[in-house]
Amino acid sequence: MWWTWPFLPALVLLSELSVVRVQTAPCQTCRKLTESFITGLERTANKNFGGGNTAWEEEKLAKYARRQQEAPDLFEWLCIEELRLCCPPGRFGPDCKECPSGPGGVCGGLGRCEGEGTRLGDGECVCDPGYSGNLCQSCADGYYREKSSNESAGACAACYHSCKKCSGPQDYKCLDCKPGWILHDNKCVDIDECGTELARCPSNTYCHNVEGSYECRGCDQACVGCMGSGPARCKKCARGYRLKGAKCLDVDECSERAIACPGLNEACINEEGSFHCDCADGYIRRDSICVENKPPAGPEKGLFDDMTDDEVLVLQQMFFGVVICALATLAAKGDMVFTAIFIGGVAAMAGYWLTEKGDYMLDGFLKGR
Repeated sequence: MWWTWPFLPALVLLSELSVVRVQTAPCQTCRKLTESFITGLERTANKNFGGGNTAWEEEKLAKYARRQQEAPDLFEWLCIEELRLCCPPGRFGPDCKECPSGPGGVCGGLGRCEGEGTRLGDGECVCDPGYSGNLCQSCADGYYREKSSNESAGACAACYHSCKKCSGPQDYKCLDCKPGWILHDNKCVDIDECGTELARCPSNTYCHNVEGSYECRGCDQACVGCMGSGPARCKKCARGYRLKGAKCLDVDECSERAIACPGLNEACINEEGSFHCDCADGYIRRDSICVENKPPAGPEKGLFDDMTDDEVLVLQQMFFGVVICALATLAAKGDMVFTAIFIGGVAAMAGYWLTEKGDYMLDGFLKGR
């Protein structure tokens, strides 16, 4: 048994299918495993893979070896006969009953048997599109039988889209109509549900007819109930709107109310169907009131912070002048102490005016600065 060793894992897995409950598609799983096994045999043909426990191999594989000589179909032997996971073609269910068949084969050759080839399904025919019946021999609703050139039955072709039954593909060959249509002179005419009691639309919507049916569409925001789209089809105007002519139009509360926004420094802003109050330009809202939007105050300025250097010099000169006058008054009384102070002050004043700063101030004064 030169070919058996590399496929022992696959055979062990196949044997486990007989004792392990396969949860999904057991027949399909068994089929794939047998196909993989056969493919492996073909790849390793004429190659020697001997080895392993030959006695064990002979014991486990002897049954399959004998079966291979009698009938070489591994799928039929393992999946149908041994493990009973599948059925032969044309059969279904736990007992592999025969599928319904007709002149064209299973389901008349126009459908498939539910569960065919497996131990599952109910065996009913699932017909191809356009066909119906136990053996798929009839035309389904919306299809008609085409004429055949020979004695065999013609194929089923589609009717005009509004026809449930017909004698041909044209719109005037309808025999019965689909829901939402009514037959008139062999034609299926659309029913306008919106003009009848057939339509059922919720509040604040309106009925819009479409072919074979209808739609419920929302009213305009200006409406409370409507008969169509837009503000001109309102039954009643919504709050914030007023009927002007034939339309419900927005009310400008800001222009109509004397005091729309009672808060101090507030401005009224109109919007569709309403309005809102916001702070006027230059103001911001703080603690629910509008206050002036100005930068936060810094440290207070000193008395001389905004004065120029020239103005400071002038003040200094005035101060020295007042001091000199006071000293001169006291010196005039003959007091020697104050006389000495007066002479010293005059000397200091003279020295100041002789400095470059004094020259600068004098130059500026002469130039009219």
